[in-house]
Amino acid sequence: MDDSTKNKQEALDKRYIRMASIWAENSYCKRRQVGALIVKDKMIISDGYNGTPAGFENICEDENNVTKPYVLHAEANAITKIARSNNSSNGATMYVTASPCIECSKLIIQAGIKRVVYSEKYRLEDGIELLKRAGIEVVFVEVER
Repeated sequence: MDDSTKNKQEALDKRYIRMASIWAENSYCKRRQVGALIVKDKMIISDGYNGTPAGFENICEDENNVTKPYVLHAEANAITKIARSNNSSNGATMYVTASPCIECSKLIIQAGIKRVVYSEKYRLEDGIELLKRAGIEVVFVEVER
């Protein structure tokens, strides 16, 4: 990749990760709001944010401020939306505001996503390691606030 192409890709990555950050604001979760976009051929084909399943109350934490076990991660929401559409995530890029956990990384691999761009590191890196092991390109991008 030449410098011009590389710079264009970096600019695109920063733009989409900012959009994922804005999308995270839709989350009702108080402890942490995470947003994800799936992009293919410069088109957003799916989006997601962390929250409860459809039809559940929009409260992510219990009375002790612990995340409820059935809260879906942003990546899982974005991937399952694709399953209900006519789109395919095969070969796509996922932009997610937090590094994926191991469970979401398994979904990303199975969904055929080839590139993951994230902007916030998590204390556990097992998800990132699994993505790399699967040959998925993983890119960390800092968001200018």
